Amino acid sequence: MTIKNQWFLNAAMIFVAWLTLPFLGLRNIKRFLPASIMIILFESLNVQIGKKRKWWVFYNKPHSFLSGEFPFNIGPFLVGSMWILKLTYGKFKQFLLLNAIVDATFTFPMVWVLKKMKIVTLVRINNFQFFIYIFYKAFLLYGIQYLFEYMKRFNRSSILSSEQNPPMIDQS
Repeated sequence: MTIKNQWFLNAAMIFVAWLTLPFLGLRNIKRFLPASIMIILFESLNVQIGKKRKWWVFYNKPHSFLSGEFPFNIGPFLVGSMWILKLTYGKFKQFLLLNAIVDATFTFPMVWVLKKMKIVTLVRINNFQFFIYIFYKAFLLYGIQYLFEYMKRFNRSSILSSEQNPPMIDQS
């Protein structure tokens, strides 16, 4: 695949993923974006480990901002994280099942397609190990979202309790 075609494919992947955001709803975007961004930042650190250990290799390395893992992270991974949280947050078993299905779909058939298209190939890990590499982040994503929800509830309850019991003002 030429660098020009790869750049177009990467841009299209990001664009298509982001086109689904209006269907997610502004309220859900505001609710789930912080946890999704946190998981993307964590994934960026994981990518550095994967690159260093040569777990995968990208065939063409265009000198572009839209190359390598980046389009996958800011496209399908970021937006997909928000969609999965929207569809299943509060139902942990369904959350894990949907994540497992999505991650397995990416790991097995999509990695094979990407290899055939000469975009990326796994080198020092096999498909099952790559699945585990992707899937374990689901637990982290859910935990981060849970913490955000907890903090939101805690802040709301402390605001309500302070409104019900206003501080005493010294009137001397």
